[in-house]
Amino acid sequence: MYTPLSGQGNATTSAFDLPDRLAAKADPALVADDERHFAAVAACLEESVAELSERLDALRRAPGGLGRDAMDRDLEIHRLTARLRTLRRFGLDLCLGRMVSADEPEPVYLGRLGLTDRTGRRLLRDWRAPAAEPFFAATHARPMGLLSRRRYRWSGGQVSDYWDEVFDDDALAGHAALDDQSAFVASLGGSRSSRMRDVLATIQADQDAVIRAGSRGALVVDGGPGTGKTVVALHRAAYLLHADPRLRQRGRGVLFVGPHQPYLAYVADVLPSLGEDGVRVCTLRDLVAEGAEAVPEADPAVARLKASAELLRAVEPAVRLYEEPPAEGMTLGTEWAEVRVEPEDWAAAFEAVEPGTPHNDARAPILAELVDLLVAKLAGVAPAERLRAALTRDVELRRALYRAWPLLEAADLVGDLWAVPAYLRRCAPWLDAEDARRLRRPDPQRWTVADLPLLDAARRRLGDPEAARRRRRQAASAEAERRRMADVIDNLLAADPDGEGAVTMLHGADLRESLVDEAALPRDARDPLAGPFAHVVVDEAQELTDAEWRLLLSRCPSRSFTIVGDRAQARHGFTETWPERLDRVGLGRARVASLTVNYRTPREVMAEAEPVIRAVLPDANVPTSIRAGGVPVAHGSVAERDAVLDGWLAEHAEGVACVIGDPGFRERPRVRSLTPELAKGLEFDLVVLVEPDRLGDGIEGAVDRYVAMTRATQRLVVLRDA
Repeated sequence: MYTPLSGQGNATTSAFDLPDRLAAKADPALVADDERHFAAVAACLEESVAELSERLDALRRAPGGLGRDAMDRDLEIHRLTARLRTLRRFGLDLCLGRMVSADEPEPVYLGRLGLTDRTGRRLLRDWRAPAAEPFFAATHARPMGLLSRRRYRWSGGQVSDYWDEVFDDDALAGHAALDDQSAFVASLGGSRSSRMRDVLATIQADQDAVIRAGSRGALVVDGGPGTGKTVVALHRAAYLLHADPRLRQRGRGVLFVGPHQPYLAYVADVLPSLGEDGVRVCTLRDLVAEGAEAVPEADPAVARLKASAELLRAVEPAVRLYEEPPAEGMTLGTEWAEVRVEPEDWAAAFEAVEPGTPHNDARAPILAELVDLLVAKLAGVAPAERLRAALTRDVELRRALYRAWPLLEAADLVGDLWAVPAYLRRCAPWLDAEDARRLRRPDPQRWTVADLPLLDAARRRLGDPEAARRRRRQAASAEAERRRMADVIDNLLAADPDGEGAVTMLHGADLRESLVDEAALPRDARDPLAGPFAHVVVDEAQELTDAEWRLLLSRCPSRSFTIVGDRAQARHGFTETWPERLDRVGLGRARVASLTVNYRTPREVMAEAEPVIRAVLPDANVPTSIRAGGVPVAHGSVAERDAVLDGWLAEHAEGVACVIGDPGFRERPRVRSLTPELAKGLEFDLVVLVEPDRLGDGIEGAVDRYVAMTRATQRLVVLRDA
């Protein structure tokens, strides 16, 4: 290229590496401005990486400090590390595109991150900034002040293609490659891989409007296959963390819940590519410790019982049975006098527990309240603090408390419900005898997926018994540290009774307390997925049961949700509207945004998939495909499966295929084997659907066939027994 980027020594390179068929786009009149701008970006990136590296090194060498200072230092290291990682990962391809507007004398370049050089010149605007919105949202009907927009496609750190959209032909004649949407539409049919490809530069106006919607309340993103729901969900998570400071200041950021592990593996690169590593990503199973080993619920009747949020009401009475105060009194001896603990003392101490305190966390405040009552009875016989210390350490009193208010495990509590029918009927009296019989099982702790919401509700009500033990150990360590520091201070004061300045300050109780090194004490380990979170994004939300919704709501008290799904892809049916469904589970006044353009699935495939779902759901939100693949859906016999795959692999050096509906097929390089349920949310260049009629009848079978067919981005082959 004629206008080089600066390199090491005298070497020069171009930011553009256009194939011969795009030679016209290499015209200096079209790309010279970009070359100059990219040279400035390259120089700024080099300086930024060096500066960030130096700042990180300095922070890591600096003393850690205590308390808030240590936390602030760690947060700054985390922030700088994330930015440095993104700069090193992308280089020049941080740049997404540029836009020219009537109000700006120079083109505005958009990036994954903002970038400013040492003179204060803005080289890249962060794609999430308000000023970047026209780049994504402008249309020919609503240009938002733009004259033109250019989007880049990067390969190996160089621009391998770009396409321009012009909103004012007169103003930009001869200064744009006028292929408008054609290059974009052609790109939609490009080969896929095992990871979701980078699509930030190609976000469309309907998608961008949803990404930038406010975070208050619940927003439903409703759309059929190929409308970019997952793209919107991921980019919205990154956008909200950047644009809404409340999400960083309150709670613990954003939680993103996907449907299954293949989905998480598929989208793993998206958030890091957006410069965002502050989102917790997981499946519903990951939210509960027992989820990893849980199996599907085999009995549909049992699954329906556990899907209802009503069964979660059994947790409270189940716990209450372990919170009964002793009915008999006891006498305690101290070195000063005996004291009687009456049943009413126990009852008063139990009632003093603050509402909402987890069961396993309540023993310490109960003991403290009980001791206060007993100290009052012994008023005058000894100093109150000495009485309190002696009674707190009393072994008999502690044993009585631990028997009356035992530490409980969630797994034991729920397991007992399934093992002891009388216990279940007492805690869930609305169940009839037949339902209670169905729920009983010989191995009560062989968990199913349907058990997870109940286990989660029990764990939240109980608290972690290990955490309670850790807190006791931490309190004991803190007390030991205070005694150690008190001895040190007393020795210093004794050595210099007439001391001045800092030595005399050691008499102060506040200073003595501040000398305790809390950073050296054992810390309470927290479950990073326990919440609370400031915002929750959930994909494939149409599959969630009422009980599973309660599990998610417990992690987001603000009720700030992005809910992504398609009613037509609900395997067990979805007869309500989204607002009706969400209002029933506790998310009232939900807003609904519909995506209706199918960017992924060729028209030929949708023409065969649409009747499949319309047969059972006439009002299904079937999106309109904007492109034709030029390849009709193929039909054949099951015996042709391997020949179809071999031929496609030989013909295509890139891309991925999937066999759906054939559990006996063994995966091979670039060919997956999945059920329709595990294929949901994914996309493949070739889909081979084997024996679709065996997927079942009714809603579930139709949805599985519809999902399987619409995973194809280029070619669909349907195979049946001859």
